Amino acid sequence: MSQLSMHSPVGDLTVTEEDGFIISLDWGWVPEEWQSETPLLLKTITQLNEYFDGDRLDFDLPLNPPGSNFQKQVCNAMVAIPGGQTKSYGEIAKEIDNSAQAVGNACGLNPIPIIIPCHRVLAAGKEMGGFSGQGGVETKQALLTLEGALPPLQINMEL
Repeated sequence: MSQLSMHSPVGDLTVTEEDGFIISLDWGWVPEEWQSETPLLLKTITQLNEYFDGDRLDFDLPLNPPGSNFQKQVCNAMVAIPGGQTKSYGEIAKEIDNSAQAVGNACGLNPIPIIIPCHRVLAAGKEMGGFSGQGGVETKQALLTLEGALPPLQINMEL
């Protein structure tokens, strides 16, 4: 297992590779002595930087998220959502013949957020729902805004 950390606009991130697959993306920084610059981890960091720079919406990486078959099915459904678009928990539930609540629970267990875009899954009525990454819903809104799925946040200031 190899790990590599990076700075990002949503906080420090650490990506983990095992057997030639990305298995997790976590918030935080691992000590330098635990980090490895494998070709796959370097490619992942490059693609994440492109994403945060607005030059990439989707990722082209080998993924193997740990979890049950159902969780993997939900992850596959999330990966299929194009950048800049959203789906509801209910829409994914219909696609995979399960309940919206079960889909929501699986989204919350996503071990590779951002790359497996659980931020693109919204509650009924286009409500934000939750986000398991650092910053919660604010991070989800920031990622969707970056992708153009939400209008830029407006700040009203009275002078």
